[in-house]
Amino acid sequence: MAKTKPIIKIETYGIHTTWDAESKHLPKVKTFTTDIPAEIDVEFGFIVNIKKARGEKIRYCIYHPDITDGSGDVLEPFDGELYVRNNDWDFYLGDTIWAPIDNKLGDWRMTIEMKGKIIAEKTFNLYARDEGQFWKKRGF
Repeated sequence: MAKTKPIIKIETYGIHTTWDAESKHLPKVKTFTTDIPAEIDVEFGFIVNIKKARGEKIRYCIYHPDITDGSGDVLEPFDGELYVRNNDWDFYLGDTIWAPIDNKLGDWRMTIEMKGKIIAEKTFNLYARDEGQFWKKRGF
């Protein structure tokens, strides 16, 4: 009997509530967007739902702009592997902004692969907030 093909759907993307890795609960979407204001502790990413793929291995990766460490060396993309836990599984892939903000600006591409093929991806553009526009929108 042929194995059924997995069903993959991006449920949410954009700015989310703070994610607690210790909790069973995934973050909630606050704003659907791919344009993210670069502010400390802003949580962004996407939640993907994977059906009919229990036991399959996925590989996730976050390609960030050339962020450097304290020594000035460019950090490698953040990646890892894990197994789909059940036949109707939600997975959050995301990151948050930390100081300094300047080196975090630009495109952050997030991908999830299964069997060597990308099954879900989003690119988020982190931009510096223009303080003048911020106040102008509020009537000042």
